[in-house]
Amino acid sequence: MVLHVVFLLLWVCWLHSVFGQDYEDTITHFPEVKDGKCVFPFQYKGGIFYDCIKFKAKHKWCSLTKTYQGQWKYCSEEDFAKCVFPFWYRRLIYRECTEDGDAFGRKWCSLTQNYNKDKVWKYCD
Repeated sequence: MVLHVVFLLLWVCWLHSVFGQDYEDTITHFPEVKDGKCVFPFQYKGGIFYDCIKFKAKHKWCSLTKTYQGQWKYCSEEDFAKCVFPFWYRRLIYRECTEDGDAFGRKWCSLTQNYNKDKVWKYCD
């Protein structure tokens, strides 16, 4: 029984170290700039983001610079990335949201002109 408790405790500690929040590195380490404008795409932690993200925060946010340098804001409805039309998907050019390629039949669009190359998309409202 003691061995099971020790194993469980070690497993929980490992999970916390892998998935736990690193408070030194959260975006809220810097104050929010409420009157700023989102910049897309932006680089953060080695990734490139084309829309607001929910990374180490309670709500979706965006960077106010091309490469995140501490200036950020929580996204409002008008900050989220817009569909780019026309966009290239497979061998066709789309001028509106499409259901093509979606397993659930939901309409989606590309966030860049060439989905085949960038593979960046979102569901349409």
